[in-house]
Amino acid sequence: MDNKVILLVEDNPDDEALTLRALKKTRLVNEVVVVRDGVEAWEYLTARRAFAGRDVDTGPQVILLDLKLPKLDGLGLLRLIRGDERTKLLPVVILTSSNEENDRIESYGLGANSYVRKPVDFNQFVEAAARLGLYWLVLNEPPPIRRA
Repeated sequence: MDNKVILLVEDNPDDEALTLRALKKTRLVNEVVVVRDGVEAWEYLTARRAFAGRDVDTGPQVILLDLKLPKLDGLGLLRLIRGDERTKLLPVVILTSSNEENDRIESYGLGANSYVRKPVDFNQFVEAAARLGLYWLVLNEPPPIRRA
């Protein structure tokens, strides 16, 4: 996990652009891989289809996961991630606009490492992204690589 890739799972182009801009503004130089639905994210994590040949042992360091996604929603993807030996230890941060208590309860119940509400204000969002980046990419010790 030397390259410390961030996997951003976000279907809203505006939220994607805002997240990428916020991460860039914090001067994080990590590669950000963007996928737009839960199925595409699972294909990335398991190196299938468009991601065939990708070394599954190289990350991501953290997954920033929206809940409201097409094809397979964020909670469904989180179930897959936690149910697979290859991915169950990957840090998953729910990054969503939802303030629903049930979403928080279910996210943590399924093994989310963190739940962050997207701030509406750009400056607050940049600050939140900076803190996420600092913690998950610099301070946090990642889990060891697990091979199935």
